[in-house]
Amino acid sequence: MEFTLEKIKEILPHRYPFLFVDQIIEFIPETKAVGIKNITGNESYFQGHFPSRPIMPGVLIVEAMAQVGGIIIMQMGLAKDKLAVLAGIDNLRFRNMAVPGDQMIITAEVLAIKSKLGKIHAKAEVNNKIIAEGDILFSLVD
Repeated sequence: MEFTLEKIKEILPHRYPFLFVDQIIEFIPETKAVGIKNITGNESYFQGHFPSRPIMPGVLIVEAMAQVGGIIIMQMGLAKDKLAVLAGIDNLRFRNMAVPGDQMIITAEVLAIKSKLGKIHAKAEVNNKIIAEGDILFSLVD
């Protein structure tokens, strides 16, 4: 199952300039999602990070990973009328960089779900090289 940007906006509350998922190319309910973030030179953060060598900030890579995970979480029955917010990050490592022109492929897989907490394992890749990987924890809030 694939999701367009319009469908993603129905699921996630994020909007420009803080929506970092352009498309979902694979979705297995309650299990896995694979998303795409197309990185363009027009992104506002490149004005300051860094003007002479634009690199996507690591914190925004993590946010993109969390948003792909949020697509899974927000499609589950326990998330009805809730908001999934970032609750923690475990064992996250950055291995490479993302720059304008890259297409970042983000894979998120559910590790555990409890009544108000969820944990996913996520990785971000560019050109089949892992740029970031780790576990992201969510809390469901009213």
